[in-house]
Amino acid sequence: QVRLVESGGGLVQPGESLRLSCVASGSIFSINSMGWYRQAPGKQRELVAQTTYGGVTSYAESVKGRFTISRDTALNTVYLQMNSLNPADTAHYFCKANVRASASTWYREYWGLGTQVTISS
Repeated sequence: QVRLVESGGGLVQPGESLRLSCVASGSIFSINSMGWYRQAPGKQRELVAQTTYGGVTSYAESVKGRFTISRDTALNTVYLQMNSLNPADTAHYFCKANVRASASTWYREYWGLGTQVTISS
């Protein structure tokens, strides 16, 4: 089984920064993409940023220039550096990874339970 655990969320003021981390553990043969999603109350879950194994990244328009996704493939970890946070960034942030558990299986999606990020003065 594969487990994703997020950390780094919290309550900060507008303009401040946070760094989220997500560690994948368990039966892992390989991981191709890892990404961050968020869901605010009453809204649909949306993609924030993602990165492929080769390092290709993509971002939601609302976070471009403020958020940076990075990955440590050796540690099966993905990070999200969030700068210039504003109240619109308040949401529960989830990590997703496409993981191949063994050589005889294909990739499937796994999700973490998420970490809460709240921006408030």
